[in-house]
Amino acid sequence: MISADVFRSLGFSRGPSPRNRLVLAPLTNSQSHDDGTLSGDEFRWLTMRAEGGFGQVKTCAIAVEARGRGYPGQLGAWDDLHLHGLSRLSEGIKAHGAVACAQLAHSGPRSLRDRVGIVADNENAVEALTSDAVRTTIRHFVDAAKRSENAGFDGAEIHVAHGFLPAQFLSPEINTRADEWGGSFLNRTRFIREVLEGIRAETQSEFQLGLRLSPERFGLRLAEILELAQEVMQSGLIDWLDMSLWDVFKTPEEEAFAQKPLMKWFTELDRGYCKLGVAGNILDRAAAERALSLGADYVDIGKAAILTHDFPRKILETPEYNLPERPVSEMFLKDQGLGPAFINYMRSFGGFVL
Repeated sequence: MISADVFRSLGFSRGPSPRNRLVLAPLTNSQSHDDGTLSGDEFRWLTMRAEGGFGQVKTCAIAVEARGRGYPGQLGAWDDLHLHGLSRLSEGIKAHGAVACAQLAHSGPRSLRDRVGIVADNENAVEALTSDAVRTTIRHFVDAAKRSENAGFDGAEIHVAHGFLPAQFLSPEINTRADEWGGSFLNRTRFIREVLEGIRAETQSEFQLGLRLSPERFGLRLAEILELAQEVMQSGLIDWLDMSLWDVFKTPEEEAFAQKPLMKWFTELDRGYCKLGVAGNILDRAAAERALSLGADYVDIGKAAILTHDFPRKILETPEYNLPERPVSEMFLKDQGLGPAFINYMRSFGGFVL
């Protein structure tokens, strides 16, 4: 029988065990420095969530390459100049009892400048990566993971979701390459396998490694994402698979799979020793426990963590706790640990900020 207790500890196959099943989702916040170094605002935002009781705290998407930055003020791990800030951040997170995870990303065609993708897109000024450039990008991910480990993070998560560069390889609609990185399912998943294998080969045995996938949009086929999910969970390469679903209780967009909730297609896979997490519109304890009862091992908390820095503590003390009514004031968000840049970013979400 599946336990829906979100406050049970979560044991990964490697490294430290998060104290509960509530994970801070990796959230864009645009509040570090333009050279990729850590700011005081970013440090405060993340360490307040660790202090607030989250079991694992994931950073924003950290850029593995300077030209792979997707938004202003994005944290970086492409150079040793970032090591001091990353070390300070990992120490601050772990000092409050949370497991520290660096999410690693390359924005590709969504980058701020010098945009690259897996195929050329003249209309959107996107340059196609050569085969050698693909291998260089894999190297950037491995180096960023090693840098994160050297900075004291317990693990890293590879961002393969929402149209970012790694996710482009998976889409048969976008990926029209005729080389070893395109065509067959084996070729289109090669980039991800080589990133994971490279990191495993060059980090310590207890360094945790996860993968974040989104199963829909951007030309993805659910059947293929299910096949990939099954493969990586049984590979022994990763400790968790993070499924970003927009809404954890939604039904699939593909009619052939619409007979049950999207997350159930993944919770029914054989995950071996790998943990499976889900993200998408989990706003209270009841939703979190329902997701666990449907087979997830943990839940990623995003919007609720923005509005309540100590969301885990709140729902432990008051199980029926409800989030503050939106929109909220700038001062409210400042008190919750958001800096000016993050507050300004949240204005792009209608009805969130007064």
